[in-house]
Amino acid sequence: MKYVKPESLEAAATLLAAEAGTSRILAGGTDVLVQLRSELVEPDLIVDIKHLDGLRDIVEENGGFRIGAGVSGAQMGEHAALCAAWPGVVEGAELIGSTQIQGRCTMVGNLCNGSPAADSVPGMVAAGAVARVHGPDGERDVPVKEIPAGPGKTNLGKGEFITSIFLPARPANASDAYLRFIPRTEMDIAVASAGVNLELAEDGTVSAARVAVGAVAPTVRLVPDAGAALVGSKLDDAAIAAMVSAVEAACSPIDDKRGTVEYRTTTAGVLAKRAAHIAYDRAGGAK
Repeated sequence: MKYVKPESLEAAATLLAAEAGTSRILAGGTDVLVQLRSELVEPDLIVDIKHLDGLRDIVEENGGFRIGAGVSGAQMGEHAALCAAWPGVVEGAELIGSTQIQGRCTMVGNLCNGSPAADSVPGMVAAGAVARVHGPDGERDVPVKEIPAGPGKTNLGKGEFITSIFLPARPANASDAYLRFIPRTEMDIAVASAGVNLELAEDGTVSAARVAVGAVAPTVRLVPDAGAALVGSKLDDAAIAAMVSAVEAACSPIDDKRGTVEYRTTTAGVLAKRAAHIAYDRAGGAK
């Protein structure tokens, strides 16, 4: 196994593209090191990128935030402006692992694992977050919702890796929320999860809404019909019921030890309803 610490993003992409065997990126390392110790993977090449410029920075950009691929969940939780603008995204990132893991784990690693239950992903998808991908052909920007391809898989090409996540600028009266359900109080995989992102008009009605659900399909799923059900409302009972129906219709979970199809589908609707109310209150909504 080769360990390489390249001096640039271009060098990292060249190394990854040229490797004929299995390769892994090392940024936070909280998943890669576990996979190595448990012998789940024996990579031929590990490329350490966390020292490269900008990868451990949170930078304000065009009214939004660019979060480097090496930024930890703890670092996000300590950034006051980011927490104020995107509390739902941050609370998803802060649910990855234990307090100790929080010091190293990253949203990008969580995303690139390809887990349908990844805690940071529904919030990013609801936010309309965009991943910056670097590869042998240069840089490209890709909506986060298009990165996962299925359990354990991504749509990244040979030699490509994510260098940052961009969260867009916020209008006034906007906020988000993320909720999950797990069988115990900490450090477990979600049975179902939901991220909701709302923008409100001056009179408190919802002017834009995005709803994403996790752990109830092969990938985190954006549910446009659920968002549309909330637009023009103040989260009255009819709008919420329509949103819950849209969420449930979008769910296609599996039966497993965490819950049945029916249980996980119902739970996703309940979580989306609760997350919508939290996001609405955070955005300053008044009914």
